[in-house]
Amino acid sequence: MGLGAIDLNLLVALEALLEEKNVTHAGVRLNTSQSAMSGSLARLRRHFNDELLIRVGREYELTPLAERLLPVVRSSLQKAEEALSLTRHFDPGRSRQRFSVVMSDYVMTVLVEPLLRVIAEEAPGVRIDFHPIVDGQLENETHLRCHDLMIVPLGYQLPGVSEAVMHDRFVCLVDPDNPRLADGRLGLRDLAEMPHAACAIGKSHTPAERQLETLGIVPRVQVSTPGFSVLPFLVSGTDLVALVPERLARRYEGFARCAVVPTPFPDVPLVEAMYWHHNRHADPAHRWLRETVRRVGESLSEPAPLARGPQEIAGTDDSHAAHAFPELSAVS
Repeated sequence: MGLGAIDLNLLVALEALLEEKNVTHAGVRLNTSQSAMSGSLARLRRHFNDELLIRVGREYELTPLAERLLPVVRSSLQKAEEALSLTRHFDPGRSRQRFSVVMSDYVMTVLVEPLLRVIAEEAPGVRIDFHPIVDGQLENETHLRCHDLMIVPLGYQLPGVSEAVMHDRFVCLVDPDNPRLADGRLGLRDLAEMPHAACAIGKSHTPAERQLETLGIVPRVQVSTPGFSVLPFLVSGTDLVALVPERLARRYEGFARCAVVPTPFPDVPLVEAMYWHHNRHADPAHRWLRETVRRVGESLSEPAPLARGPQEIAGTDDSHAAHAFPELSAVS
């Protein structure tokens, strides 16, 4: 059967159905009714003479043919999108386009303000809807189709295309009167024995938590939150310690009573990256959005070295770490 004998819009429906494995979810994704998606599925089943989706318990699974079709359909739609984008022109100064961007509360705190200043100057009619990361988004590639960008730390193994946006490093947050602050310092043993307030986003650990694990330390998490922003307020007035990105810690200085202390191990870098679905890669408007986010991320200066002094933020002291946790001194 030639291309002229079928509705090519069915390819879009086919991709949504095969990726979502659910008629209702596919309809929501394409902003169409469940009955319309059911009709599309029926037409596709007749065309391929295959069920495509089969019920197993309460869920649906792909048939062997559907498994083979999915990568071909994805590639075909990507090529079609690139072909249609070749003649498009995007004028940010006159555009009223609306973008959807997912990011953590940490990135919202650090990146959004300078980003909005640039957009207000270069593209005053453009609107960006910012969304928080919710459970499951970092393990499911279909969310990349629903949003223009997702900005999350490298290491979450998201599919699609990615590019680094900004760099940071982790620091410790504690109450200034915490008795564990020996001469204004924390040691590895302190981090092993202190109760932790931690950010839990998805199933992966933060780079700082992974560094602790390599040192044989499993943090004793007493409180967990879905974001970083509340951690300074949980630490204030308690015996908790939190490992947070330094840029965020600096933003909250003066709002929460806590001390910013270098980690008692080498700096742990944090790289935030933007991810996008491959079918948006050639779109001129999306290219402009990526370039703008990239420029703003690059414009952020590197975090200044932590101040050192008897009344200021504690400095790093390898000898203190070794003394506090001698069994780890060879590693640290």
